[in-house]
Amino acid sequence: MIRILVLHGPNLNMLGVREQEMYGDQTLQSINAQLMELAQAEGVTLEAKHSNSEGELVSWIQEARGRFDAIVINPAAYTHTSVALRDAILSVTLPTVEVHLSNIHQREEFRQRSYLAGVAIGQISGFGALSYELGVRAAIDHVRKARGKQSG
Repeated sequence: MIRILVLHGPNLNMLGVREQEMYGDQTLQSINAQLMELAQAEGVTLEAKHSNSEGELVSWIQEARGRFDAIVINPAAYTHTSVALRDAILSVTLPTVEVHLSNIHQREEFRQRSYLAGVAIGQISGFGALSYELGVRAAIDHVRKARGKQSG
């Protein structure tokens, strides 16, 4: 069975309250519930975690090695600052999909640079909560294709 780890970075616990014109009114809990429904429909295991702490996110990425087949991460503000998250993703060699609710490439200049994009298998941004669903679907598809190549 495919196992996907979804990580939510800082301030995403404030979804539904903060900057609704930018991020919408959907809460993190409702996004996680939708992802769990998707996982069940796809026959995969999904675990979702949130932290405002960079170090905790790094630890979870490191612990994912051998436990998960792929990571979907919204690093939030750490997208633009965290070499530590980038290095953690490199170290575990798990396919990682970077997701963002807003289109970071249409935002302030400092938000347009991602330290993770270069080590992720892909980046999805600008589709609100749908970005997460697309990211999980991409991770599942990637793992399924990789497993198909291994058995073929």
